[in-house]
Amino acid sequence: MKKRWKWIALFDYAVMVFIILISVAPLLWILISSFKTNKQILSSAFSLPDSLYLEGYAIAIEKANIPMRFLTSVIVAGSSTVLAVLIYSLAAYVLARVEFRGRNLLFFLLLSSMLIPSNAMVQPIYFVIRSLGLYDTKAGLILVYTGFAMAMTLALMRSAFLGIPRELEEAAYLDGAGFFRAFFQIMLPVAKPAMASSAILAFINSWNEFLFAMMLTSSESNRTMPLMIKYFTSSFSFNYTSMFAALVLCIVPTLVLYVILQERVAESMIAGSVKG
Repeated sequence: MKKRWKWIALFDYAVMVFIILISVAPLLWILISSFKTNKQILSSAFSLPDSLYLEGYAIAIEKANIPMRFLTSVIVAGSSTVLAVLIYSLAAYVLARVEFRGRNLLFFLLLSSMLIPSNAMVQPIYFVIRSLGLYDTKAGLILVYTGFAMAMTLALMRSAFLGIPRELEEAAYLDGAGFFRAFFQIMLPVAKPAMASSAILAFINSWNEFLFAMMLTSSESNRTMPLMIKYFTSSFSFNYTSMFAALVLCIVPTLVLYVILQERVAESMIAGSVKG
């Protein structure tokens, strides 16, 4: 029996190592290739660079105007993330705590928006944004991305609020706190792990979104980082060094955000597993 569990543990470790390799290896290869010349990449794709070749980053920053696109992506993804977490946290709190007829039905209807393919929403969203006069504006993208984050944020935050003892709220109300004070000073700090997870998911989805960013913008000042990758693959496909450098610059912000908030994400994953 002991030998059987040993083989099961060995199999588990092998699976984990395999998943880590297929997840990390492509990113590591892109990072290493971004410091190699085109000649080195074409002659030996998996070799280490002879020296740190930074010309690819210089070309990527100059040709694709990365600083402006980076700033646009930060504004759009950051604003939509803040709005999504704030608005949908309030909605999740009401759906978790306030008793009213049709509450669960409303929650599942909102949650079912995840089942709608993004391609099916192209025409309606384009029409609405055009009608509101928000075409080719950062506000239009922020509005769309905030809506996309609704289902996941509601699910995570509602689950977190359901796991918080009602005694905390009752104590706050007895001390004279109102609805908003109890929410912002008591409930939201306790639900920080779920809030961090929601923020990371919303930010990553907004940062990496391509279809609606291309469809709802036309000027360079409102184009985001994923569109810069398309610019390189279509116009500079022969310059692999610059392309890999652009990919690194596009990936780094989401990795940094995850590293900063990874503890909160881990806490969110195990939240509710132990009641106390």
